[in-house]
Amino acid sequence: MVAKKIWVLTMMLVVGTILAACGGNEGKQQETSATETTEKVNLTYAFFAPDTTFPAVQMKKWAEELEERTAGQVEVEMFFGGSLLEANNMFEGVSNGTADIGLTATSYEPGRFPLMEISDLPSGYPSSKVASQVVHDLIEEYPPKELENFKIITSFATEPSYIQSIDPIASLEELQGKQLRISGGLTPVMEALGAAPVGMSQAEVTEALQTGVIEGNVSSREVLKDFKVSESAKYVTDYPLTITSFVAVMNKEKWQSLPDNVKEVIDELNQEMSVFTGQYLDEHVEEAMEWSKKSENLEVVKLNEKEKARWDTALEEIQDKKVEEVNKEGLPGSEYQERLYELIDKYSK
Repeated sequence: MVAKKIWVLTMMLVVGTILAACGGNEGKQQETSATETTEKVNLTYAFFAPDTTFPAVQMKKWAEELEERTAGQVEVEMFFGGSLLEANNMFEGVSNGTADIGLTATSYEPGRFPLMEISDLPSGYPSSKVASQVVHDLIEEYPPKELENFKIITSFATEPSYIQSIDPIASLEELQGKQLRISGGLTPVMEALGAAPVGMSQAEVTEALQTGVIEGNVSSREVLKDFKVSESAKYVTDYPLTITSFVAVMNKEKWQSLPDNVKEVIDELNQEMSVFTGQYLDEHVEEAMEWSKKSENLEVVKLNEKEKARWDTALEEIQDKKVEEVNKEGLPGSEYQERLYELIDKYSK
């Protein structure tokens, strides 16, 4: 009788252990399924310029990293050269779902991003890498209200813009009345220097130079090679001007639908891509300059000290005036400007 009771108790203990183990495994399986998913994700990514340009290189690098870090769970289909969306409808197209993600230059839309216009103006950026990190941090710290209905994927900036002209420009007198293509934020700068700025996208520049519609281009210098600008513009004036800021945004509903593990990878790539893009562009600018000198006989025009001082004087009040305008709109323009120079100093060291 005693032996029978011991046998029953033993069997009850064994069954209990098995049930507990099964329950534990089930719990682990439920926990795994809640935190990890292999759901396939397809994303479309649009840009207005060709796939050889530096922002497009960033796109391809971002897609490669995202696909690799999610073990192929995410696939990104890219549309370059305005094949899906152009610069003038990029935000609208992402908002209505034409593309899941869009990359564009905020500088192309003057008045839409008032705080960012402050940091786009001449500020002493030594490189694209510094400018990209500064712009990234400013967007993180002062999120543009205009982008609150999007998920910001990454942001970066060009090196300062330089005048690239058909004829050499070494003085304010030689600059007077010149029809120079600019992005939106450059208008007050070039007007202050006496030029006649012409607004158009970078994609239109090569033909406009060839047909005489413009006498030069003002932008970062990688375009000398990427867009073959140096085939027509044989001179670069060595005086740094504004930067052009870029931002990649995702449709908010698409972002919210993504698995958590995919969101985590996208978030970790945000700052990484700012640094990567800035560093890549700085190296690419050096390559473009050397190529243009050897292949197209490009010449760099230096300003003498007296002439440089004249240009500095003409531009010294522009950013302060922009800060005053932004302050009057009820935005923290002065605070933003102070932080801008703190970040330039931080990343320039």
